[in-house]
Amino acid sequence: MPIVASSFNGNKWFKGKHAETIIPALFRSVSVQYTRTCLELVDGDFIDLDWHRIGNRKLMVLFHGLEGSAQSQYIKGFVRYFSQRGYDCCAVNFRGCSGQPNRLLRSYHSGATDDIDAVMNHIANEKYDILVSVGFSLGGNVLLKYLGEKKYPIPTALKAAIAFSVPCDLEASAYVMAGWQNKVYMQRFLKSLDNKMRQKALQFPEAVDLSALGTIRTFHEFDNLYTGPMHGFKNAQAYYQACNSLQFLAAIQHPVCLVNAKNDPFLAPSCFPISQAKTNPYLFLEMPQYGGHVGFSEGLPNQQYWSEKRAEAFINEVIS
Repeated sequence: MPIVASSFNGNKWFKGKHAETIIPALFRSVSVQYTRTCLELVDGDFIDLDWHRIGNRKLMVLFHGLEGSAQSQYIKGFVRYFSQRGYDCCAVNFRGCSGQPNRLLRSYHSGATDDIDAVMNHIANEKYDILVSVGFSLGGNVLLKYLGEKKYPIPTALKAAIAFSVPCDLEASAYVMAGWQNKVYMQRFLKSLDNKMRQKALQFPEAVDLSALGTIRTFHEFDNLYTGPMHGFKNAQAYYQACNSLQFLAAIQHPVCLVNAKNDPFLAPSCFPISQAKTNPYLFLEMPQYGGHVGFSEGLPNQQYWSEKRAEAFINEVIS
Protein backbone atom coordinates (compact mmCIF):
# COMPACT_ATOMS: atom_id res chain seq x y z
CA MET A 1 0.00 0.00 0.00
CA PRO A 2 -1.07 2.66 -0.65
CA ILE A 3 -2.75 1.58 -3.88
CA VAL A 4 -6.15 3.28 -3.78
CA ALA A 5 -9.29 1.56 -5.05
CA SER A 6 -11.02 4.11 -7.26
CA SER A 7 -14.68 5.06 -6.98
CA PHE A 8 -14.77 6.59 -10.45
CA ASN A 9 -16.98 4.70 -12.91
CA GLY A 10 -16.57 6.95 -15.91
CA ASN A 11 -18.94 9.32 -17.64
CA LYS A 12 -22.58 8.27 -17.62
CA TRP A 13 -23.15 9.69 -21.13
CA PHE A 14 -20.00 8.64 -22.96
CA LYS A 15 -17.13 6.24 -22.38
CA GLY A 16 -13.94 5.51 -24.26
CA LYS A 17 -10.43 6.91 -23.94
CA HIS A 18 -10.72 9.34 -26.83
CA ALA A 19 -14.20 10.61 -26.02
CA GLU A 20 -13.25 11.09 -22.37
CA THR A 21 -10.16 13.04 -23.43
CA ILE A 22 -11.56 15.15 -26.27
CA ILE A 23 -15.04 16.13 -25.13
CA PRO A 24 -13.94 17.87 -21.90
CA ALA A 25 -11.13 19.63 -23.78
CA LEU A 26 -13.32 20.94 -26.58
CA PHE A 27 -16.76 21.43 -25.06
CA ARG A 28 -16.17 22.58 -21.49
CA SER A 29 -16.45 26.32 -20.80
CA VAL A 30 -15.71 27.66 -17.31
CA SER A 31 -15.71 31.38 -16.48
CA VAL A 32 -13.15 32.56 -13.91
CA GLN A 33 -11.93 36.06 -13.16
CA TYR A 34 -8.17 36.34 -12.62
CA THR A 35 -5.82 39.02 -11.38
CA ARG A 36 -2.38 38.66 -12.93
CA THR A 37 0.97 39.26 -11.28
CA CYS A 38 4.38 38.88 -12.90
CA LEU A 39 7.04 36.91 -11.05
CA GLU A 40 10.49 38.08 -12.08
CA LEU A 41 13.05 35.26 -12.12
CA VAL A 42 16.71 35.42 -11.16
CA ASP A 43 17.81 34.57 -14.72
CA GLY A 44 16.04 37.63 -16.12
CA ASP A 45 12.93 35.83 -17.33
CA PHE A 46 9.42 35.90 -15.87
CA ILE A 47 6.43 33.71 -15.03
CA ASP A 48 2.89 35.09 -15.04
CA LEU A 49 0.71 34.04 -12.12
CA ASP A 50 -3.08 34.28 -12.42
CA TRP A 51 -4.79 34.68 -9.04
CA HIS A 52 -8.36 34.15 -7.94
CA ARG A 53 -8.55 35.34 -4.34
CA ILE A 54 -11.38 35.15 -1.86
CA GLY A 55 -9.25 36.30 1.07
CA ASN A 56 -8.72 33.02 2.90
CA ARG A 57 -5.54 31.55 4.43
CA LYS A 58 -5.66 28.44 2.24
CA LEU A 59 -4.09 28.41 -1.21
CA MET A 60 -4.18 25.99 -4.12
CA VAL A 61 -1.37 26.27 -6.69
CA LEU A 62 -2.07 24.77 -10.11
CA PHE A 63 0.37 23.70 -12.85
CA HIS A 64 -0.97 23.08 -16.36
CA GLY A 65 0.03 20.55 -18.98
CA LEU A 66 1.91 20.78 -22.28
CA GLU A 67 0.93 23.91 -24.21
CA GLY A 68 -1.75 24.70 -21.64
CA SER A 69 -2.13 27.79 -19.47
CA ALA A 70 -4.21 29.23 -16.65
CA GLN A 71 -6.95 29.50 -19.26
CA SER A 72 -7.13 25.73 -19.77
CA GLN A 73 -10.60 24.51 -18.88
CA TYR A 74 -9.36 21.89 -16.40
CA ILE A 75 -7.43 24.63 -14.55
CA LYS A 76 -10.41 26.97 -14.46
CA GLY A 77 -12.65 24.11 -13.34
CA PHE A 78 -10.42 23.52 -10.33
CA VAL A 79 -10.23 27.24 -9.58
CA ARG A 80 -14.01 27.55 -9.61
CA TYR A 81 -14.52 24.41 -7.52
CA PHE A 82 -11.95 25.17 -4.84
CA SER A 83 -12.68 28.89 -4.55
CA GLN A 84 -16.23 27.89 -3.71
CA ARG A 85 -14.74 25.79 -0.89
CA GLY A 86 -12.65 28.44 0.76
CA TYR A 87 -9.38 28.42 -1.20
CA ASP A 88 -7.49 31.20 -2.85
CA CYS A 89 -6.10 29.86 -6.13
CA CYS A 90 -2.93 30.63 -8.05
CA ALA A 91 -2.84 29.30 -11.61
CA VAL A 92 0.74 29.25 -12.85
CA ASN A 93 1.52 29.95 -16.49
CA PHE A 94 4.81 28.28 -17.38
CA ARG A 95 7.35 30.37 -19.30
CA GLY A 96 5.92 31.43 -22.64
CA CYS A 97 2.42 30.11 -21.89
CA SER A 98 0.66 33.25 -20.63
CA GLY A 99 0.10 34.83 -24.03
CA GLN A 100 3.40 36.71 -23.90
CA PRO A 101 6.68 35.24 -25.22
CA ASN A 102 9.22 34.74 -22.46
CA ARG A 103 12.47 36.67 -22.70
CA LEU A 104 15.05 33.90 -22.88
CA LEU A 105 15.86 31.17 -25.38
CA ARG A 106 14.91 28.56 -22.81
CA SER A 107 11.25 27.90 -22.15
CA TYR A 108 9.36 25.46 -19.93
CA HIS A 109 9.84 21.71 -20.01
CA SER A 110 8.94 18.52 -18.15
CA GLY A 111 11.75 18.81 -15.61
CA ALA A 112 11.92 22.56 -14.93
CA THR A 113 11.75 22.31 -11.14
CA ASP A 114 13.73 25.54 -10.78
CA ASP A 115 10.58 27.35 -11.88
CA ILE A 116 8.43 25.39 -9.43
CA ASP A 117 10.87 26.38 -6.69
CA ALA A 118 10.71 30.05 -7.71
CA VAL A 119 6.91 29.99 -7.59
CA MET A 120 6.81 28.20 -4.24
CA ASN A 121 9.35 30.57 -2.69
CA HIS A 122 7.33 33.53 -3.90
CA ILE A 123 4.11 32.08 -2.55
CA ALA A 124 5.74 31.25 0.80
CA ASN A 125 6.11 35.00 1.34
CA GLU A 126 2.32 35.30 1.16
CA LYS A 127 2.22 33.43 4.47
CA TYR A 128 -0.69 31.09 3.79
CA ASP A 129 -1.46 28.66 6.60
CA ILE A 130 -2.28 25.79 4.24
CA LEU A 131 -0.78 25.24 0.81
CA VAL A 132 -1.80 22.49 -1.60
CA SER A 133 -0.73 21.94 -5.19
CA VAL A 134 -2.17 20.22 -8.24
CA GLY A 135 -0.35 19.32 -11.45
CA PHE A 136 -1.78 18.03 -14.71
CA SER A 137 0.12 15.93 -17.26
CA LEU A 138 3.46 17.73 -17.87
CA GLY A 139 2.76 19.98 -14.88
CA GLY A 140 2.19 16.88 -12.78
CA ASN A 141 5.53 15.45 -13.86
CA VAL A 142 7.38 18.63 -12.88
CA LEU A 143 5.54 18.76 -9.55
CA LEU A 144 6.34 15.15 -8.68
CA LYS A 145 9.98 15.62 -9.66
CA TYR A 146 10.16 18.74 -7.49
CA LEU A 147 8.81 16.85 -4.49
CA GLY A 148 11.10 13.86 -4.92
CA GLU A 149 14.44 15.13 -6.15
CA LYS A 150 15.40 16.83 -2.85
CA LYS A 151 17.04 19.71 -4.68
CA TYR A 152 14.98 22.59 -3.32
CA PRO A 153 13.51 23.32 0.14
CA ILE A 154 9.78 22.68 0.15
CA PRO A 155 7.56 25.20 1.98
CA THR A 156 6.45 23.98 5.39
CA ALA A 157 2.89 25.06 4.59
CA LEU A 158 2.62 22.50 1.77
CA LYS A 159 0.28 19.83 3.12
CA ALA A 160 -0.66 17.80 0.05
CA ALA A 161 -0.19 17.47 -3.70
CA ILE A 162 -2.31 15.83 -6.36
CA ALA A 163 -1.21 14.92 -9.88
CA PHE A 164 -3.49 13.82 -12.71
CA SER A 165 -2.66 12.06 -15.99
CA VAL A 166 1.10 12.18 -15.53
CA PRO A 167 3.48 10.74 -18.17
CA CYS A 168 6.00 9.96 -15.43
CA ASP A 169 8.04 7.85 -17.85
CA LEU A 170 8.63 10.50 -20.49
CA GLU A 171 10.44 8.41 -23.07
CA ALA A 172 7.94 5.55 -23.00
CA SER A 173 5.02 7.98 -23.25
CA ALA A 174 6.67 9.80 -26.16
CA TYR A 175 6.69 6.53 -28.08
CA VAL A 176 3.05 5.85 -27.17
CA MET A 177 2.12 9.30 -28.46
CA ALA A 178 3.91 8.55 -31.75
CA GLY A 179 1.44 5.75 -32.49
CA TRP A 180 -1.09 6.13 -35.29
CA GLN A 181 -3.99 6.10 -32.82
CA ASN A 182 -2.71 9.34 -31.28
CA LYS A 183 -2.04 11.17 -34.54
CA VAL A 184 -4.76 13.77 -33.96
CA TYR A 185 -3.28 14.73 -30.56
CA MET A 186 0.26 14.78 -31.90
CA GLN A 187 -0.68 17.08 -34.77
CA ARG A 188 -2.41 19.45 -32.38
CA PHE A 189 0.54 19.63 -29.99
CA LEU A 190 3.11 19.97 -32.77
CA LYS A 191 1.18 22.80 -34.41
CA SER A 192 1.31 24.75 -31.14
CA LEU A 193 4.97 23.90 -30.56
CA ASP A 194 5.75 24.84 -34.16
CA ASN A 195 4.33 28.32 -33.54
CA LYS A 196 6.39 28.63 -30.35
CA MET A 197 9.60 27.78 -32.21
CA ARG A 198 8.87 30.27 -34.95
CA GLN A 199 8.49 32.95 -32.29
CA LYS A 200 11.79 31.84 -30.73
CA ALA A 201 13.46 32.12 -34.13
CA LEU A 202 12.31 35.74 -34.38
CA GLN A 203 13.74 36.47 -30.94
CA PHE A 204 16.97 34.48 -31.39
CA PRO A 205 17.64 34.09 -35.13
CA GLU A 206 21.24 32.95 -34.60
CA ALA A 207 20.29 30.25 -32.09
CA VAL A 208 17.19 28.63 -33.61
CA ASP A 209 17.38 26.66 -36.86
CA LEU A 210 13.96 26.12 -38.39
CA SER A 211 15.16 24.20 -41.43
CA ALA A 212 13.94 20.82 -40.13
CA LEU A 213 10.83 22.06 -38.30
CA GLY A 214 8.44 21.05 -41.08
CA THR A 215 9.68 17.46 -41.05
CA ILE A 216 8.94 16.81 -37.37
CA ARG A 217 6.20 14.26 -36.73
CA THR A 218 6.83 13.09 -33.14
CA PHE A 219 7.73 14.40 -29.70
CA HIS A 220 11.02 12.50 -29.86
CA GLU A 221 12.00 14.36 -33.03
CA PHE A 222 10.96 17.73 -31.60
CA ASP A 223 12.71 17.15 -28.28
CA ASN A 224 15.83 15.89 -30.03
CA LEU A 225 16.11 19.04 -32.13
CA TYR A 226 14.78 21.69 -29.77
CA THR A 227 13.65 20.89 -26.22
CA GLY A 228 16.77 18.94 -25.26
CA PRO A 229 19.50 21.19 -26.68
CA MET A 230 17.73 24.44 -25.72
CA HIS A 231 17.64 23.33 -22.08
CA GLY A 232 21.10 21.90 -21.69
CA PHE A 233 20.50 18.26 -22.64
CA LYS A 234 22.49 16.44 -25.32
CA ASN A 235 19.40 15.02 -27.02
CA ALA A 236 15.86 13.81 -26.42
CA GLN A 237 16.93 10.66 -24.61
CA ALA A 238 19.13 12.61 -22.18
CA TYR A 239 16.24 15.00 -21.56
CA TYR A 240 13.80 12.19 -20.88
CA GLN A 241 16.19 10.34 -18.58
CA ALA A 242 16.97 13.40 -16.51
CA CYS A 243 13.43 14.72 -16.24
CA ASN A 244 11.06 11.77 -15.87
CA SER A 245 9.50 11.85 -12.41
CA LEU A 246 9.34 8.06 -12.16
CA GLN A 247 12.86 7.91 -10.74
CA PHE A 248 12.01 10.38 -7.96
CA LEU A 249 8.75 8.89 -6.67
CA ALA A 250 10.38 6.66 -4.06
CA ALA A 251 11.93 9.68 -2.33
CA ILE A 252 8.74 11.76 -1.96
CA GLN A 253 8.00 12.58 1.68
CA HIS A 254 4.89 14.71 1.35
CA PRO A 255 1.40 13.23 0.90
CA VAL A 256 0.81 12.87 -2.83
CA CYS A 257 -2.06 11.34 -4.77
CA LEU A 258 -1.24 10.31 -8.34
CA VAL A 259 -4.32 9.60 -10.46
CA ASN A 260 -3.68 8.00 -13.85
CA ALA A 261 -6.60 6.47 -15.75
CA LYS A 262 -6.01 3.01 -17.16
CA ASN A 263 -7.56 4.11 -20.45
CA ASP A 264 -5.39 7.25 -20.79
CA PRO A 265 -4.30 7.24 -24.46
CA PHE A 266 -1.11 9.17 -23.67
CA LEU A 267 0.42 6.89 -21.04
CA ALA A 268 2.74 3.89 -21.28
CA PRO A 269 2.38 0.95 -18.83
CA SER A 270 5.42 2.23 -16.91
CA CYS A 271 3.41 5.35 -16.00
CA PHE A 272 1.52 3.31 -13.42
CA PRO A 273 4.17 3.08 -10.65
CA ILE A 274 2.68 0.30 -8.56
CA SER A 275 5.92 -0.84 -6.96
CA GLN A 276 6.84 2.69 -5.88
CA ALA A 277 3.42 3.26 -4.32
CA LYS A 278 3.58 -0.05 -2.46
CA THR A 279 6.85 0.91 -0.80
CA ASN A 280 6.35 4.65 -0.23
CA PRO A 281 3.70 5.48 2.42
CA TYR A 282 3.45 9.06 1.10
CA LEU A 283 2.58 8.11 -2.48
CA PHE A 284 -1.07 7.18 -3.10
CA LEU A 285 -1.66 5.71 -6.55
CA GLU A 286 -5.18 5.61 -7.95
CA MET A 287 -5.84 3.96 -11.31
CA PRO A 288 -9.50 4.31 -12.34
CA GLN A 289 -10.59 2.28 -15.33
CA TYR A 290 -11.92 5.40 -17.03
CA GLY A 291 -11.02 9.05 -17.31
CA GLY A 292 -8.98 9.48 -20.47
CA HIS A 293 -6.24 12.11 -20.36
CA VAL A 294 -7.07 15.03 -18.04
CA GLY A 295 -10.72 14.15 -18.43
CA PHE A 296 -12.54 12.54 -15.49
CA SER A 297 -15.91 14.00 -16.41
CA GLU A 298 -18.91 12.29 -14.79
CA GLY A 299 -21.70 14.03 -16.66
CA LEU A 300 -22.08 16.93 -19.06
CA PRO A 301 -18.92 18.90 -19.95
CA ASN A 302 -19.74 22.00 -17.86
CA GLN A 303 -20.64 20.18 -14.66
CA GLN A 304 -18.32 19.47 -11.75
CA TYR A 305 -15.71 16.82 -12.48
CA TRP A 306 -14.81 13.77 -10.46
CA SER A 307 -11.17 14.90 -10.42
CA GLU A 308 -12.12 18.05 -8.52
CA LYS A 309 -14.08 16.10 -5.93
CA ARG A 310 -11.32 13.50 -5.65
CA ALA A 311 -8.71 16.19 -4.99
CA GLU A 312 -10.90 17.74 -2.30
CA ALA A 313 -11.40 14.40 -0.58
CA PHE A 314 -7.65 13.66 -0.56
CA ILE A 315 -6.77 17.10 0.75
CA ASN A 316 -9.37 16.92 3.51
CA GLU A 317 -8.14 13.48 4.53
CA VAL A 318 -4.54 14.67 4.74
CA ILE A 319 -5.32 17.90 6.60
CA SER A 320 -7.62 16.20 9.10
